[in-house]
Amino acid sequence: MTDAPNDDVSNLTFEAALQELERIVGRLEQGQVPLEESIENYRRGEALKARCDELLKRAEARVETIATGADGAPKGVAPLDPG
Repeated sequence: MTDAPNDDVSNLTFEAALQELERIVGRLEQGQVPLEESIENYRRGEALKARCDELLKRAEARVETIATGADGAPKGVAPLDPG
């Protein structure tokens, strides 16, 4: 996998996108990357961050919450976003 910003990130898993993003951040924090490469890495990082955000939002939509009755006791589960 390359750091080119045009590489498609839409098929990456959350874990793969996060791992690559962490690697890019580490390289940028070291400050030993040439300016042009830093810019390309930053652009790639933005795409990876957006992918992670998208996948997290999807996961949150699937999380179930415990539904409670009038007495406050759990009575089952309900979707977080019933819509």
